[in-house]
Amino acid sequence: MTDRAALPPSLQEIASCVSGYDPQALPVAQAQDFIARLVQPIQAIEFRPVRDALGRVLARDIVSAIDVPAHDNSAMDGFALRGAELRSDATTRLRIVGSGLAGQNFRGEVPAQACVRITTGAVMPAGLDTVVPQEFTQLDGEHVLVPAGLLLPGDNRRLAGEDLARGEAALSAGRLLRPADLGLLASLGLAEVPVRRRLRVAFFSTGDELRSIGEPLDAGCVYDSNRYTVWGMLQRLGVDAIDLGVVRDDPAALREAFTQAAACADAVITSGGVSVGEADHTKRVMAELGDVLFWRIAMRPGRPMAIGRIGQAPHQAILFGLPGNPVAVMVTFYAFVREALLRMAGAAPQPPLLLRAASTTALRKKPGRTEFQRGIVSRAADGRWQVAVTGAQGSGILRSMSQANGMVLLHHEQGNVAAGDEVDVLPFDGLI
Repeated sequence: MTDRAALPPSLQEIASCVSGYDPQALPVAQAQDFIARLVQPIQAIEFRPVRDALGRVLARDIVSAIDVPAHDNSAMDGFALRGAELRSDATTRLRIVGSGLAGQNFRGEVPAQACVRITTGAVMPAGLDTVVPQEFTQLDGEHVLVPAGLLLPGDNRRLAGEDLARGEAALSAGRLLRPADLGLLASLGLAEVPVRRRLRVAFFSTGDELRSIGEPLDAGCVYDSNRYTVWGMLQRLGVDAIDLGVVRDDPAALREAFTQAAACADAVITSGGVSVGEADHTKRVMAELGDVLFWRIAMRPGRPMAIGRIGQAPHQAILFGLPGNPVAVMVTFYAFVREALLRMAGAAPQPPLLLRAASTTALRKKPGRTEFQRGIVSRAADGRWQVAVTGAQGSGILRSMSQANGMVLLHHEQGNVAAGDEVDVLPFDGLI
């Protein structure tokens, strides 16, 4: 029995629901819409210690069983007092009757015109509602002097339940847990947290010209870089990545690799073998073993792509067949695969953060396709963000991706960009 929900509609049914669907000239937005309709989240849940939950997807809502903080407490080191006793026309003089420390509460009664020395986080003594920071006061023997007009009643007091009230939702299912979330879970006293199991993603490269590191390079051969960039991108998503190596352009070898990948993974990523004019063994085997569509996407780089399901139901995996050029692999991964894998992992969809920056040079662009140009974002002399492309934008120039700190996103209907015009930039920080 599968741990995924019921299979989605057929590829043809999904295509019929996507506005403007044309597999030979598919806009990026329509391709993203199609993939969002195709993928489904895995359902299996496991409980992990809080420290092991970083980067995992929360499987259920977390509701606070306690007030955080549990009591009114001081936000400052200073003196706790009654706000109603503060004078507005003259200095307030209060007698110090004790002290309250974090973890060592003041438990006595506080008489009128008196105060308690207090530290940050200490429980507010009964009847007191305001804290004056110690640096604003003067001591006069056993008394403290508070200047007029310095405070309002309730200042510098944290209320019980101010962070989270008992019964309030602390975190929602589908959240990709971040460091602050771990602290929040710990503040609720939780030792374990329910998360979706890790997504399993198998990947391999295809092509007789590819060599693995350590093998000699024959004439016309190149080292396979795609498996390393794909592995790195998958690591940032916290999935279990299964590297199946380089598969030669042979039907039997391809059939074995696809069968193995589909049997052990939720998703399969390949690079190479989907472009027009390439040896068609890869595409033929994809079609034999699954329900697969072959797209020509209106984008640059990364025009060819395969998408669908592969393997035998109910253990079918989602297939992403990416182009073979190194930059095209990374661009199509970030344009389509990354968000799809997060959805499969159970994460709530979140649009990518875009930065507006002025282009330092003119950029040529034809309407009717989306372009992703590698850029270097920096601060201009006037403090505004600016972006310069990294030079030649060929889909095989992997060094340009290494130099860049973001991608200039030129939208489908957008035309030429003049120097100084603002463009959208997809920053790599937090993405790659």
